[in-house]
Amino acid sequence: MATPQDVLPAPSTPAHPAPPPAPEARIVARRKPGQWVAAAVALLLAAMAVTSVIRNDAFQWGVVADWFTARSVLDGLTLTLWLTAVTLALGFVFGTVLATMRLSTNPVLRTLSWGYIWIFRSTPPLVQLLFFFNIGALYPTLGLGIPFGPEFVTVRTVDLIGPTLTAVIGLTLLETAYAAEVIRGGILSVDRGQLEAAAALGLGRGRVLRRIVVPQAMRAIVPTAGNMLIGALKGTSIVSVLAVSDLLYSVQLVYLQSYRVIPMLMVATLWYLAITTLLSIGQYYVERHFAKGATRDGLPPTPLQRARATLRRVVAS
Repeated sequence: MATPQDVLPAPSTPAHPAPPPAPEARIVARRKPGQWVAAAVALLLAAMAVTSVIRNDAFQWGVVADWFTARSVLDGLTLTLWLTAVTLALGFVFGTVLATMRLSTNPVLRTLSWGYIWIFRSTPPLVQLLFFFNIGALYPTLGLGIPFGPEFVTVRTVDLIGPTLTAVIGLTLLETAYAAEVIRGGILSVDRGQLEAAAALGLGRGRVLRRIVVPQAMRAIVPTAGNMLIGALKGTSIVSVLAVSDLLYSVQLVYLQSYRVIPMLMVATLWYLAITTLLSIGQYYVERHFAKGATRDGLPPTPLQRARATLRRVVAS
């Protein structure tokens, strides 16, 4: 009787053994010496500029440190921040009305809105402020009463409109014109197909505006509005020509008495840099908030998150 070993065929041996697998090719980044040279030159020039500023005795950094937190400077900074907040808030409130008029189907409203924006965007802000400051030459008195009839209350314009109120009116009217175009551009950036889909679902206008239009329009509005905020902060410096005690006018009063022009201008410059930096950081995170869901890959990590990830890698290694 045949045994199982005799029935089963003998295992066949390959004539030629299989070659070993080839090692995986390593991807090497392309060398870019030009970029390294350009970066080194840029860093060298930046270091030279910073060193020249720090070591230059004409800046009088001791005087800058003494006046940086002086009471008069802080009072001027407070007025600058107040002017920025008030004029920009009122500008966006009135700008929303103008943007709605500009998008209206009523030709009269569209024309009036366009005319307002055309006038205030076409004239320099300083000219507008000086015009409103001298408004008493055109209207010596302001009254409240019946049109083409008797006036019940009359007040002199120079007693009613002072330098600070003139600055608020002039800057607000200017910011209104720019805010109207920013809001109009944000609304027009929303895809019209989504509005048609919402109408087909029977959604009300208020819900469509709150759930569809505003979240998507803010993606286009926030970056430009952030730039407007920073521009409005710096633009308040022109009210110094009206003797309004903002940040610039406060340091001007000091250097006109002490003749320390450069260090006092550095005080104002450092405060403007500090405030605009904080506003830029806030704008960055507001943009991230409204950018949620805009891309499939999600939002990129923030600088703080990247720093934490780098620190964890260093600690782990």
